[in-house]
Amino acid sequence: MKKQQWTGWGPAHHQAEQHYLVEPRHLAGGGDLRHVTEFLRASGWKDLSKTGGPLVFDSPDRTIRIGYAPFTPPGGWAIRGNETPGQPAWHATLSPKVPVEIVAGFTDALTRPRSAHAPNVWAPLQEQGWETERGQHFTATSPDKGAFMQFHQSGPGEAHWWAGARTEHGRTWDAIFTPTTPMHLIQAFTTALADPQPVMRPRGHVPPSDRIRTTSVSVLPAELNAWQQARITAARAATWARNSWATTRPKKNTPTAGPYATASGARQRR
Repeated sequence: MKKQQWTGWGPAHHQAEQHYLVEPRHLAGGGDLRHVTEFLRASGWKDLSKTGGPLVFDSPDRTIRIGYAPFTPPGGWAIRGNETPGQPAWHATLSPKVPVEIVAGFTDALTRPRSAHAPNVWAPLQEQGWETERGQHFTATSPDKGAFMQFHQSGPGEAHWWAGARTEHGRTWDAIFTPTTPMHLIQAFTTALADPQPVMRPRGHVPPSDRIRTTSVSVLPAELNAWQQARITAARAATWARNSWATTRPKKNTPTAGPYATASGARQRR
């Protein structure tokens, strides 16, 4: 698939269209996949998708692959990280109806350097009033009881992170992460999961549920494009800044290289 200049998602006409602000966000439905994929593309990830086939993106260093299979059961997102120095291999699966804003919490974090702060998976949930329970599994439940996050351990060596949401119609979606998944990525997921801000869906794309609250809004295509473009622009700017730093910093084994040049170079290659 060839890269094309970003031209926006909305139609060219200027008539306002009806959309809905949906809350809680964990019940808003899958949403537009481009919220995830365009950010990855703008962040320098390689698009290996084929027309009519699954979406596939590889990280610039080819250690992580993100795929979305729309037709192959069970479908949804499959994210795999290869083993690297200091990091075991890991895997995550998210079903198709995980809202793209929550998926992006996880995938956006894959495009950014890891924070120096120790991650805490539960902190974003507790800050938003999620109830935590220590039993056989450690579980956090959303205030509306419609979503949960759990560290599930059924036996020695048998553990995983498990999140999900439900309505009066039953289970809506699941997300499962292996215990080797980097903790800062899971924290990014729970931050997006617990975010109290509603998400926007166009008319006809709001799931049927009495547990969903909606607010009707009229949105001009130009406004929608501007919001979407801001996200893409931010990704491009961050990518440019990282690449600029990598190309202008002193090289190792040169007269101007500092005492930590060799160590820095080793970190870059990981």
